[in-house]
Amino acid sequence: MHVPVQAIDRETWRDGVASEGTRLIPEETPLALTYNGGTYAVMMGTPQNLEDFAVGFSLDEGIVRSVDDIRSFEVVRLDDGIELRMWLAPGDAACIGERRRHVAGPTGCGICGIESIAEAVRPAAVVPHGQTFTPEQVMAAMQTIAPLQSINLQTRAVHAAAFWSPAGHIVALREDVGRHNALDKLSGALARSRTDARQGMVLLTSRVSVEMVQKTAAIGAPVMVAMSAPTALAVRTAEAAGITLIAIARQDGFEIFTHGGRIAARHATEVADVA
Repeated sequence: MHVPVQAIDRETWRDGVASEGTRLIPEETPLALTYNGGTYAVMMGTPQNLEDFAVGFSLDEGIVRSVDDIRSFEVVRLDDGIELRMWLAPGDAACIGERRRHVAGPTGCGICGIESIAEAVRPAAVVPHGQTFTPEQVMAAMQTIAPLQSINLQTRAVHAAAFWSPAGHIVALREDVGRHNALDKLSGALARSRTDARQGMVLLTSRVSVEMVQKTAAIGAPVMVAMSAPTALAVRTAEAAGITLIAIARQDGFEIFTHGGRIAARHATEVADVA
């Protein structure tokens, strides 16, 4: 059964006492992405927001340039997984052979199966300057994530990716057992709703790897904020892409690794406004 959460029987041992009961845990399902009848990748993920995932994956991988390039979409539920079937124009489908993936990726692993090192570390798109934010806005944005994570509130076992608007609210939030998948789902949700990502922030509950930066650049968001630390390659990639990379974000502060000019202290912003 392809549902995002399952109730599983388990035995608990604490303080020398054994007890039995159930726990809600997230489902993990093979998700096959197919284009014009051919399988491009098989990822393990949470079976929810599947069209968002398919669209976002296609955009972030450079398979399509716009959501409109996907002419039709179908979810086919099989006994052992789910196929996400997309049909593109013949010209758009031609590029798929250039970036083939032949192996199943582990949970949320967006790199597995790429056939060259150069493709794995491809330069990210350069983002526009976008909005300037105060430290208070960054911390407030991160604190809005947890109450909206419906699956994580039940399981404490999934990642989230969200987009925060300067209006002061979360525009979209998506969850998945894989952090890359969660960001792909967010990308698809923003594309399908025609949301302009240039003026907001991408928020992550995970660490920041190079591909998380590449996907954020593909979305077009100039600022990304994560709860955990980045890798060194992620920092170098964010620097080259013009992305403000903020990590280790907590209730009392955060660390800025690249392009800190977009984060301005409130008093400095007020002085600039007066001037």
